Amino acid sequence: MITVIPMLATVRVQFNPIFRNANESRHRYRVMKGSAGSGKSVNVAQDYVLKLSDPKYKDANLLVIRKVDATNRYSTYAELSAAVYRIFGDQWQQCWRIRQNPLELESRVTGGKIIFRGMKDDREREKIKSINFERGKLTWIWCEEATELNERDVDILDDRLRGVLDNPNLYYQITFTFNPVSAMHWIKRRYFDVVHPDIFTHHSTYLDNRFIDEAYHRRMMLRKELDPEGYRVYGLGEWGELGALILTNYVVEEFDTSFERFDRKVYSQDFGFNHANAILDVGFKDGEIFICDEIYVHEKDTGEIIQIAEKKGLDKRIVMYCDSAEPDRIKTWRKAGFNARAVKKEPGSVQAQIDYLKRHKIHIHPCCVNTLKEIQQWKWKYDDRLGVYLDEPVEFMDDAMAALRYAVEGVRRGPAISFK
Repeated sequence: MITVIPMLATVRVQFNPIFRNANESRHRYRVMKGSAGSGKSVNVAQDYVLKLSDPKYKDANLLVIRKVDATNRYSTYAELSAAVYRIFGDQWQQCWRIRQNPLELESRVTGGKIIFRGMKDDREREKIKSINFERGKLTWIWCEEATELNERDVDILDDRLRGVLDNPNLYYQITFTFNPVSAMHWIKRRYFDVVHPDIFTHHSTYLDNRFIDEAYHRRMMLRKELDPEGYRVYGLGEWGELGALILTNYVVEEFDTSFERFDRKVYSQDFGFNHANAILDVGFKDGEIFICDEIYVHEKDTGEIIQIAEKKGLDKRIVMYCDSAEPDRIKTWRKAGFNARAVKKEPGSVQAQIDYLKRHKIHIHPCCVNTLKEIQQWKWKYDDRLGVYLDEPVEFMDDAMAALRYAVEGVRRGPAISFK
């Protein structure tokens, strides 16, 4: 796709053809469900950046919504900023301003802004009602991970899109992007089970994404084998029911991650290559668990991951609990100066770790985007023959969860920090 930008010459943009109708839709409700890796969020970000860079959409503004506002920084804000850099390259500053405090993107072409908000409580909902722009009106709303929202949230947002638009090219629209977890969800009833001229629905899967790598395809095939129901939802983007979630006792919120505020601090690592290699920075305070930060990479060798850890500033004095199945890797980490230790694996240890996690409130910092994705779908295995859930986790997309289990070994068994 070639787009003419007045302040530049032309920009060339790569789109997946499957999203063409969605990008051209002017329906009030643009509802886009799809599997993980389908590219729907990348597409929406790119679509909005291009429209707000086009003079014909002068006076348009975009509000981006996540249930928890803090998660915008590491998801929607990052995605939209990346779209600006990708589309305009070295010339992006001629067309856009990108601010971090507060989170905001502003088009130098149209004057339109992109702002970010959350709706986790009544205070945040009230703030939505008072949003105004110096130039133009609120015309577009993007609800990312829309299944996190309730109907009341969407009613409040819908009420904000009203009034006469002087520019004939503008239109009001709410875009929803999400993985369709439950067939009982209100989004299905409200937008998919009815036919209405204001509603446009769209379905996509990772199989439609021409930019997906082969390693991701292999991981999804493994999920299809190990977790058919999870594959239907996260692989094929179909309505399903991710029952028997293992952990629900967590909150996502900003908090002080400095060492001094915790009673204990540990690192933990689940080794991987084709699947993720996950390292968590975990603190303990007053009987509660705080996941402060993560390293989550694919297809990196141990030396590369050590470099990432060192660049990130991991404290080499702090104990790092590691998967005991990889003694050579543990030795490599120790040679690099890290206090890496093997987790003792005994019969029933996985269940004991999970039991400990279930008994303590877990706080997840919004920067831990992959940990959050995993915990939201980590569940017990289901026996189709018996029709019951088994007392063991599905062993797929559980790398951060394995690291989280290792992290509690210190508090379960004894001291969790060492300065040797």
